[in-house]
Amino acid sequence: MNLKGKIAVITGAGGVLCGAFACELAKHGVKIAVVDLNLSAAAKVADQINESGGEAKAFCANVLDKESVVKCEQEITDFFGTYHLLINGAGGNNPKANTTNEYYDEKDVENPDVTSFFDLSIDGFSSVFSLNFMGSFIPTQVFAKKLIGEKGAAIINMSSMSSPYPMTKVPAYSAAKAAIDNFTKWTAVHFAKTGLRVNAIAPGFFLTNQNHDLLIKPDGSLTPRSEKIISNTPMGRFGEVEDLFGTLIWLCDETMSGFVTGVTIPVDGGFLAYSGV
Repeated sequence: MNLKGKIAVITGAGGVLCGAFACELAKHGVKIAVVDLNLSAAAKVADQINESGGEAKAFCANVLDKESVVKCEQEITDFFGTYHLLINGAGGNNPKANTTNEYYDEKDVENPDVTSFFDLSIDGFSSVFSLNFMGSFIPTQVFAKKLIGEKGAAIINMSSMSSPYPMTKVPAYSAAKAAIDNFTKWTAVHFAKTGLRVNAIAPGFFLTNQNHDLLIKPDGSLTPRSEKIISNTPMGRFGEVEDLFGTLIWLCDETMSGFVTGVTIPVDGGFLAYSGV
């Protein structure tokens, strides 16, 4: 009941994880501004919340375009009056920013069917880094102004296990998530005197629409990459979205985490703690 009546702005809320975040917070009485570039995806989440007795409205914003985010912020303010929580959930990866193989092989450089480190698209790398880092920086810059001074205000960023342990093949995504951890600490210190707390959640390996084909074969069995993930996750399974809810609620509720700021909380089944032996 501590969160009842608060208003949360969630970017990327048309997706699997942040859409579930929106629905879970709504169950606790939080009113939700469901923000996504894909307005129809955001609307589906908002409709689900409203049909379940919660209160939500869908908004469209491109988190890489400050004018778009400013316009969205004004629309949210016009509708809800204020807001107390910002969850920076927009992010993702792009094949143009990935290498084909885990390790360098000089033969890959001459192979047109293989993307080596030296073949990575600058535009692809930049787009992934920007989406995952600037896509949190810009909304923070826009929404933090009004969060300052709101009782219990908090920002939650989305990090990844690829921050402390950069995953093979995805250098742009890994670099951006490491930047998120650093930015979380920086903003936590910068806003500490105002009472605005800034933290991050670092999920381990969860099945989403974006990574499903990389982790699960058409017959439902694990890919070789998935087998490596599971073997290095002591709890021996992929995370379920519900596994994130406790950390989410804890970080949102100032009566529980009011002295917690500048940290990234791993929710990873023990992946970060395991040395592999």
